[in-house]
Amino acid sequence: MLMSFVLEICANSVASCIAAEEGGANRIELCDNLLEGGTTPSYATIAIAREKVKIDLYPIIRPRGGDFLYSDLEFEVMKKDIELCKQLGCNGVVIGMLTPDGRVDKHRCKELVDLAWPMGVTFHRAFDMTDNPFEALEDIIEIGCERILTSGSRNTAVEGASLLKDLVERANDRIIIMAGSGVRANNIAQLIKTTGVMEYHTSAKAYEDSKMVYRNPNVSMGGIPGVPEYGISLTQRKEVLQIRELAEKALHEMKQ
Repeated sequence: MLMSFVLEICANSVASCIAAEEGGANRIELCDNLLEGGTTPSYATIAIAREKVKIDLYPIIRPRGGDFLYSDLEFEVMKKDIELCKQLGCNGVVIGMLTPDGRVDKHRCKELVDLAWPMGVTFHRAFDMTDNPFEALEDIIEIGCERILTSGSRNTAVEGASLLKDLVERANDRIIIMAGSGVRANNIAQLIKTTGVMEYHTSAKAYEDSKMVYRNPNVSMGGIPGVPEYGISLTQRKEVLQIRELAEKALHEMKQ
């Protein structure tokens, strides 16, 4: 059986979408507010991204940061965003809703999946916040999602590698398991060899210095540790290309 590597880039801007495509990504998850885990980007961002890139485009449908327990009003916003993504010609959307007891909200997620059709649907890392990953796996298969983005219920995919391997085996080709969180060029080969996962998700980003000349030393608009005040987060074309090259090298070695 020929193994095929798929690379999805979590892009936070149209510029990042373009860099992802130029680097050889197969698909884009388009997000805003990556520091909150990703929220739904603006209509204009989705529209222009769709105009600029040809690879698959999957905006995240997440009205806010925080948990994945949404109010009825937030649910209405999510449904409207899915309708807009369909109108704009997106290939799919990324969703995830939980119940208060940490299970997949099957009823409302199924409603979103049905609304999204014929677009594809990825279930995002809300999966990692469920109380039973194997039960959640079966629920997500049942509601009709095509893949699950997961770190193996740990902070990073490397830490969750054991569960990722088990999920691939349990899924048994009924749904795609896509590994994300902490995926980098320096660990992609290890992840492929230890988990059997063939789809990977990463931002491949770096902070590029602002072109601002005047910088007021008395005011901070961010103040987030590790995030430069005058840094702009952008997907790096070279990093995307390197991850793909190293992944394909690892697959070639495994086939020999």
